[in-house]
Amino acid sequence: MHRGLFTALVLLSLTHCASTDPSSQVEQPARRGSLTVEIEPNPIVARTLPSGSFEFPFEIVVREVSGVPVTVTEVSLEVVAFGALTVHSERFGPEEIRRRGFPTEVPAGGELRYRFQPRRKVDDDRLFGGVSAEVTIRGTSQGTEIEPARTSVTVTRGG
Repeated sequence: MHRGLFTALVLLSLTHCASTDPSSQVEQPARRGSLTVEIEPNPIVARTLPSGSFEFPFEIVVREVSGVPVTVTEVSLEVVAFGALTVHSERFGPEEIRRRGFPTEVPAGGELRYRFQPRRKVDDDRLFGGVSAEVTIRGTSQGTEIEPARTSVTVTRGG
């Protein structure tokens, strides 16, 4: 008889511990999206135009890698010569990104491709040997800012 009473008390105790009452559940933190970024091609190959200027065709490839959608809030580009001298800098917010015809919503596990072909005059060919750029993508996931994705790219002179 004591054994049956003991078993019933143990079962009752375990049932209470395994309660599905929402107030007794531990809340798990919400998952957030995560981005990676790369530049294609890397290095960017500058093409000479008949005008003497150069065209720098490239794509920024943004991938969501955590399985949660992300909204891109900023794309920034900083071009540096010889590792120290900033020669060009641009920042695009979500309105400017959309104005240029690019989406800002990266689906869970998906990717976006931003294609650019800027044209610039280069006054000194020696710059091609020492130019690099850092691209930074900022975003939010489920209403919270996420860690920015960054990559670097170099530039060479083509034909």
